[in-house]
Formats: sequence, C-alpha cells, structure tokens
Amino acid sequence: MKGHLGGPGLSRRRLLQVTAGGVTVMGMGGLIRPAAAAPYARAFTWISPRGTLEVLDDYGFWVGKKMGYFGDLNVDMQPGPSDGTATVKFVDVGQADMGFPSPGVFSFGLREGMKLKSVFHMGARDTFSLAFRKGEGPSDIKGIEGKTILLGSAAWQPIVDPMLAAQGVDISTVKYLEAGWPTWGTALAAGQGDAALAWEGLRAEWIATGLEFEYWLGVQNSPLPANTFVVRSADLEDPDKVDFLGRYLRGWAMGMQFAEHNPQAAVQAVFDQFPTLGANVGPELGCMSLIQQANVFRGDMENRGGWGWHDMESWQKFFDLTAEIGQTDVITATEVCTNDLVGPANDFDHDQVRADAEAAGIPPGFEDVDVERIRATMFDQAI
Repeated sequence: MKGHLGGPGLSRRRLLQVTAGGVTVMGMGGLIRPAAAAPYARAFTWISPRGTLEVLDDYGFWVGKKMGYFGDLNVDMQPGPSDGTATVKFVDVGQADMGFPSPGVFSFGLREGMKLKSVFHMGARDTFSLAFRKGEGPSDIKGIEGKTILLGSAAWQPIVDPMLAAQGVDISTVKYLEAGWPTWGTALAAGQGDAALAWEGLRAEWIATGLEFEYWLGVQNSPLPANTFVVRSADLEDPDKVDFLGRYLRGWAMGMQFAEHNPQAAVQAVFDQFPTLGANVGPELGCMSLIQQANVFRGDMENRGGWGWHDMESWQKFFDLTAEIGQTDVITATEVCTNDLVGPANDFDHDQVRADAEAAGIPPGFEDVDVERIRATMFDQAI
C-alpha cells in the first residue's frame, strides 16, 4: 500500500481541466493513466472528497492497513484536488477507482451523465451540520433564510440545499460564499458570513485549531444520507472486479469494527500514518473526532444489513428532494445504489476482530482518555 502522494496515483502536480465536454487529466507529459485492465492492473485507487487524507475520517482504512485486513490487495489512497466534485470526476474518467462523494456530489455526477453506482454507504446518518458563532445559532433552522453560508468549495452547495429543503427552508433566500479550503471555518470565526458547512469529526478538529462554534447538527435532525463509496457501474459487470471490491470493502468494514471495540487504538493507527495530525489534534480530540464519525458510519446497526448497507428509503427521499429543487432529474435509488457487496464486505470473523482490538490495548498517551464521557457529551455543541 502506498501513501497519499506516492506511487502511480494522483499527484498535486497534475492538472484537472473541466470543460463543457468533460474532464481531462493532464500530467507533465500529457494525458496520463488509461483505464485499468481487469481486475485492476495498477493499484486500486480510492480518492478523498476533501483534498487531504490527514483527518480521522478514514480511520477504517488505516486500521485495516495496520492490521493487515486488506491482505495482499494492491491499494492506494489519494487526497485528490480540493475541488469538491473531483472525487466523482476522477472515478468517471478512470483516474481513480472509488470515490467518497456526498449525496449531493454523487447526484451531480449522475446528472452530468457519469455512469456511477454507490456500493458501500458509509454515512448512515447525515454527517453534515451548520456551524455558527457562539450565541448566534437560530432556535429554528428556518432562521437561516436570508443568511450567508460559508463553504470551502462552491461545489458543496448541492450538499446544503437538500439538507435545508428537507427542513422546510426556502433555499432561494440563502446565499453562499466560497471561503476556501481549509480556511472557511476561520472565515466564520472572523465574522464573515452567518454560518459555515461542517460535519461530524471536523467539529473536534476545529476545536483543536481554536475554533469554538455551536452547531445545528444533521446527525440529530436530518433524515438524509451522507457520503458513500461509488465506483464505475461497468466495474460491477466484471466478476473479477466484483470479487476484488468485496475483499477491499471487507478491509474497511473490519477496520471500523475494530474501532468499535478500541477507538483509542484506531486513533493511534491514524496518527501512525500522519504524525503531524497526531501532534496537532492529540489523543482526546482525536478520539472525539473518531467517535463522532463512528456514530455516523454505524447508524442504526440493529436495523441495518451491516457496514455499508444502503437504506433505499432514505436515499429515495434525498433524490426526490434534489428533483423538487431542480438540482437533478428524477433518480431511482435502487438503480444507482446497490447492497450486493454488503454481504461480502461483512463476511469476516467478528470475534477475531474483537480479539484483535482487545489485544492491541490502550496506546501510550491515551490512558486518560475517557471514551464513555466523550460519547455522553458528543452533542454538547448542538443548539
């Protein structure tokens, strides 16, 4: 497995050119990296929607990597450009093999004719929220009407519009301002705009940088789904690729299951990969970030079909909303989301993963982290 800027994956030196005719990815020597041969002739590449990997969000992968849960699969993680839609564009043109878009960005790709399918629904609960300067959050989210919301990328508007529309907000009155990645939270603190898009896990990371806000939390209030793993639809027609995808997703599922039993060791796995992140965030806020994310990824597991299972009713509600507000045409959830890989992804020895987590113990520096207190106070920033 290669790190986030190594090997044959994406590079920040490559230029993403988006035109009316599509996407062209150029390198120093021209067009690069044609589509892979079956199943995947090069490293299977997952691309982030954030422009960075140095976050706690992807802990499932880093735990799986550390514990050997991906076996001998040749896989690569890439941050991609900070453009919010790159995670679907790069998958569509074969520059990456799996993306992690929000439902809004996924629906954007579908609207643009990208032949993509969601195969592993990570965000069982809505991870997105709106941050407000302390004391300025509205008692009713309809109070956001007429206000300005800061975004890290203009491409994030399709995330916010359906979330607000689901709450009865007249989105035609809402203004958006692109404040840049990673500075849009700082811009809110400095008095620009009235609110900023945020998400679970990021709340803890913002605290680590001195940004103290109050939040309207989608995880408490929104019926919509959150980010998901998408692939090219054509890959699901190749049995060898389907087998590979099942084994790859199993590594993620095992990593997340491990974290359920030992979140401290899971955080340490991420810090091992990114020591600077560990130094900046620290054990307490690292565990807070992971626990917030785990609540989203787990969802109502008693009523789910395992890690990655799509609730088609929730997805259809989202797609119906996007059609109502003119963001997309009508989309049928069962045509663009599948649970076919959920069984293979969850087909592992759960007792062995628990034993692995218990054997890992509590890493040095995490002895004083009170996980149960963090879980009990997870929503203390909510308005």
